[in-house]
Amino acid sequence: MKRITLTIIALVLVTVTANTVFAQNAAELLKKMDNVIYAPKDQKVKLKIIIYDKNGKQKIRKADSKQMGTDYRLMRFTEPASQRGIAFLSLPNDVMYVYLPAFKKERRVAGKVKTQNFAGTDFSYEDLESKPYTQKYDPISAKTTSDGYVLEVKPKDTKSSAYSKLVITLFKNNYYPKEVKYYDKKGKLFKIMTNKKIEKKGKYWTATDFIMQNLVKKTKTEMIFENITFDNGFTKDDFTVRKLVQ
Repeated sequence: MKRITLTIIALVLVTVTANTVFAQNAAELLKKMDNVIYAPKDQKVKLKIIIYDKNGKQKIRKADSKQMGTDYRLMRFTEPASQRGIAFLSLPNDVMYVYLPAFKKERRVAGKVKTQNFAGTDFSYEDLESKPYTQKYDPISAKTTSDGYVLEVKPKDTKSSAYSKLVITLFKNNYYPKEVKYYDKKGKLFKIMTNKKIEKKGKYWTATDFIMQNLVKKTKTEMIFENITFDNGFTKDDFTVRKLVQ
């Protein structure tokens, strides 16, 4: 009996140790991924956005987006005329604003609204938030595949997040995410983001064509970078509510 008890204790210790190692490896990989994604001091992008309904019908929009560091992002639609001026601002400490020209007033995005889609796309406010993965998610596990890594993470803020977990596939050569699978509160896969085209622009890796699919609604949104520049010298003054409503 004593030998059986010792064996059980040993198995438990091995399991706990293994889980700790997996979590540590996942944390390291998650940090490396953030370091690649947020390597530029800032970036400025002209976007082509293609929204597909469940029948494959397309709506095309264009937008300007700029980002600084890990906390600041401002995105504004420029085409078509019906969408022109709609803008989104992400700031530190989970502060987000949206501007709707029809109402001529900015509106702060409440925590309960972050799960809603932004301006008819398949990207939610939560998805567009400028915040490192290491700040938003806790690592669960990591495994190595033939050409990369697979990470499983869970939201730190389980109340305001629409997700129960994310499964992220990384390229082995540069730690850039190839695919992100989003699971709803019931643990069911319902969204997949795929980076179709990843390029090295100067010294930075970046996705220049990516798609978010909603498996429940059978819709998808593709974002294509038509132009991107890095290290433009942005400051915090370029990411204010005043700039949002201009």
